Amino acid sequence: MNLKPTDSELEILNILWEKGPCTVRDVHEVLEKNKEAGYTTTLKLMQIMHEKGLLTRDAKAKSHIYTSNISQEKTQGQLVKRMIDNVFNGSASQLVMQALGHHKPNAEELDEIKKYLERIEQAGKQENQ
Repeated sequence: MNLKPTDSELEILNILWEKGPCTVRDVHEVLEKNKEAGYTTTLKLMQIMHEKGLLTRDAKAKSHIYTSNISQEKTQGQLVKRMIDNVFNGSASQLVMQALGHHKPNAEELDEIKKYLERIEQAGKQENQ
């Protein structure tokens, strides 16, 4: 499934990825903390997301329960690949340098980045043997 969620849809997906299955009201309460959003707008957007296959809906209870139908990791991967291809002319290193230049990682994030780079390096060495 190669879906391209909009920014508003990504906000909803992020809530569902973090909290798990939710009602429209649950999602709306989180959205309301950061921006002015009408309940009916949230409801309509989640119905559209269900029609597009981004969400599944359990209609057994009085309040429908929505769940993300796409994985966070896969979606993030598709979005990053699209960004690398479209914004950075296929250069992953340019993306990383921009990201690190505009966001100062804390010590824990730097450790994670270093460990990840070491794993990539080790995997590359093993492939070349």
